[in-house]
Amino acid sequence: MLSASDTIRILGGIARGAHLQTLGFTRRALSSCVQRGEIERIRDGVFAVAPLHADIRAATAHGGALSCASVLQLLGVWVLEPVTVPHVWLGADRHAHPHDACVCVSHFYRGRPPLGRTGVITALLHLRRCQGDEAFFAAYESAWRKRLLSKTARARVRDGLPASARWLVDLARPDADSGLESLLRLRLHILGIRLECQVVITGVGKVDFVIGGRLILEADGKENHDGESMRHKDLVRDAAASRLGYETLRFDYAQIVYDWPSVQSAIMSALRRITARP
Repeated sequence: MLSASDTIRILGGIARGAHLQTLGFTRRALSSCVQRGEIERIRDGVFAVAPLHADIRAATAHGGALSCASVLQLLGVWVLEPVTVPHVWLGADRHAHPHDACVCVSHFYRGRPPLGRTGVITALLHLRRCQGDEAFFAAYESAWRKRLLSKTARARVRDGLPASARWLVDLARPDADSGLESLLRLRLHILGIRLECQVVITGVGKVDFVIGGRLILEADGKENHDGESMRHKDLVRDAAASRLGYETLRFDYAQIVYDWPSVQSAIMSALRRITARP
């Protein structure tokens, strides 16, 4: 017979005592394992073995499942407002269990939380309720880009949204290189500006967006544009685009996220310039 620790490890590192009892482990046996340090009691009726992510441990002790931005960050999904404390799904009618050093954010959304953490579908739906449409859209495109959302999963996300928000899924694409691109495209779509996305221009390379055949927009995230060498490459590309008759506008994270009015004004002014040219 497998030991309790091996069994819990097979179950993903965390298990309910009721389930373990169906596998032959008595309450007394589980208590003995806890006393010997072989397994850990996270809360009454829930046991775990190391290694267990600290946020999942905290969410379990809190009485629910890790969800929302906390899960998406674990999966490497781009999140507009990164979180530093666990976001915990408790269900609509459950109460939190404050624990040592508890800083958890409770989500009392309907449904029954699983043990440990939610999947990406539920995490995305909870993120929209927590952080809004823009955060959801950027995270959704990032998850799709990372191949975390199958066709069936995308349909389930769409069905889980209110009817008024399903257009966000319909607008989404699987080729956004960053959450900044997603935000830029969403906001310009709302303004009625049509974009060509991920355009390859001979002599320049692939650019994020082209508007009106002459205006290039680039969203420069830190991961792809930091450092002197990358900055030099960007300048060389911009010069090549200018020789071909393009105007290039570049915006970084701080501009797009924290100073959108200035970004919007710059884009609209550039569009007026290129449409006024013969």
